[in-house]
Amino acid sequence: MSKIANRDYAALNLSGDNYLQWALDTNISLRSKGLGDTITKDNNENEKNRYRAISFIRHHLIEGLKDQYMTIENPLDLWNALQHRYDHQKTVLLPKARNDWMNLRFLDFKSVDEYNSALFKTVSILRLCGEEVTEEELLEKTYTTFHQSNMILQQQYRVKGFATYTDLISCLLLAEANNELLMKNSEARPVGTAALPEAHEVEKKDPKECNYAQDNRRSHGNVRSGYKRCGRDNYSNGRDNYSTGRKGNHNNCGRGSNYGRGRGSYGRGRGGISKPSYSTKSVCHRCGMDNRWAKNCRTPKHLCELYQESLKNKNPEAHMAHNSGYDADNESDFANDDLMDFETSDCLKD
Repeated sequence: MSKIANRDYAALNLSGDNYLQWALDTNISLRSKGLGDTITKDNNENEKNRYRAISFIRHHLIEGLKDQYMTIENPLDLWNALQHRYDHQKTVLLPKARNDWMNLRFLDFKSVDEYNSALFKTVSILRLCGEEVTEEELLEKTYTTFHQSNMILQQQYRVKGFATYTDLISCLLLAEANNELLMKNSEARPVGTAALPEAHEVEKKDPKECNYAQDNRRSHGNVRSGYKRCGRDNYSNGRDNYSTGRKGNHNNCGRGSNYGRGRGSYGRGRGGISKPSYSTKSVCHRCGMDNRWAKNCRTPKHLCELYQESLKNKNPEAHMAHNSGYDADNESDFANDDLMDFETSDCLKD
């Protein structure tokens, strides 16, 4: 694998199907190294250059082919032996290359680049086999193989009078790129419709609205900072009032005031936002008192148990069925029981 990696080009196969390309690469490489005269007739190269040249040639032979010529030490003799063995490849490849040239048409390819590659490949094989292909022949081959729908376009290219095939193919590549762009734009959306907005495009806002939002943020920050200062000051005032034994003022901003602006107040909370006032009464689930929470309830336990028992009697189970034969006296007793329950709950109020 290391020998294959160090090769400058592909080695000569045992069948010799790549001999023409191998011979061209070997001749160019030897001349680039200053060893081109070692494979010419009647050369006077020294022994060192000859061994360098034959080592290079043998390195670019496949293993089976290298063993067949292991006794040859002169690079000219090895070069002539390989040429005599595989030079018939010109006569083998020439008929196929001529047939490819005759059947090559511009209209058989989907793009200009594909046609250009196929044409140069065929022309290269023809020139290796000794056939000469001129620029006029290349131009005529392209003009005469246009599609019949492009007859007027073919005549316009002829009128321009391109001197070389390279100029013609450059113009064709440019026209193809412009036509593809035109088709892409026409198929993007129906005629007369607007383009759809980008999925990641951010909608531009009015600068006045942005400034208004920034002002709101600043004012909101000022309220919070003012709340903190007010809470700290009034908290200190509350401690002073507590130490002197005076009742705290309900209008202060202390931490325990209900109507101030502290943390525990029901008035202004953080940021100056007022909390909604509760119009409905909150009933304690433990004792039934109004405006009291169960966690803050201090009602004696026996009174709470009485209240819970009264709730059980007031809310009978859903699957309990009363007797169908009841009289007015029983109904009056139920009404009296409800009245007693209400009176008991009223007695538990402060």
